[in-house]
Amino acid sequence: MNDIYIITTAILVSCSCALLGCFLILRKMAMVGDAISHAVLPGIVIAFLLSGSRDSVTMLIGAGLLGLLTTFLIEFFHKKARLQSDASIGVTFTWLFAIGVILISLFAGKVDLDQDCVLYGEIAYVPLDMVITAGGVVLAPKAIFVSGTILLLLIAFIILFYKELFLTTFDPAFATAIGISTTLWHYALMGAVSVTTVASFESVGAILVVALLIAPAATAFLLTDNLKHMLLLACLAGILSSIGGYYLAVWLDGSIAGAIATVAGLLFALSMLFSPSHGIIFTKIRSVAH
Repeated sequence: MNDIYIITTAILVSCSCALLGCFLILRKMAMVGDAISHAVLPGIVIAFLLSGSRDSVTMLIGAGLLGLLTTFLIEFFHKKARLQSDASIGVTFTWLFAIGVILISLFAGKVDLDQDCVLYGEIAYVPLDMVITAGGVVLAPKAIFVSGTILLLLIAFIILFYKELFLTTFDPAFATAIGISTTLWHYALMGAVSVTTVASFESVGAILVVALLIAPAATAFLLTDNLKHMLLLACLAGILSSIGGYYLAVWLDGSIAGAIATVAGLLFALSMLFSPSHGIIFTKIRSVAH
């Protein structure tokens, strides 16, 4: 049963990350997830210092607030300081991450906390944290409920506001001309990325979250030019990565998160080679034919 719990959690997280990853790649902000994964460290430490508890809700609130601050600072540096997006991302996350490391070092004697426990979750431990009712009935791992809720909210968000997300992604000038605020929808999307990334840390770890934000969406990007198809293909790539990665880890007796990220990378490599529209092999065949 544990393998079903682990695979289900990985699938739910991968689908959430894949959906958001599509918009991040199209907006040329693929590394925002990586920035958030490191920049939330001071938020986690401050939340612990204020509450004195490592309760996951407290940590989530602290990390979520810093995640939103991160997206604001990235946009602020990009617009006001006229830095390129990648430079503003790099400046923001290294600065905030450094502050988090300093806070941990300053309060090391009082804080039972380190970079590893807040940044590198382990998906293999998902079955250890079960939701149990007052009557003693064991339902399922907490990670499944959290990641499932996040995925449902994201699907509703994309369905309800697909037009706004589509226009602000592909033609922000036209969106502004017809009265759609590109700034509002940028922060709405970045807020969704922040909440999803932070909520997934404890279950699967920051490294796997970053891999799932980028690789499945990049795979889908090479396979289609239609956004709706891209969203579906990205989810499919995430599902295949989750299932294939788990059984690869079992076969190798290695890290589950590492194996999932590896399979996601292999799927991207296959799409890069064999994509009918953008693949290296088919592009060469067409160039030879002409």
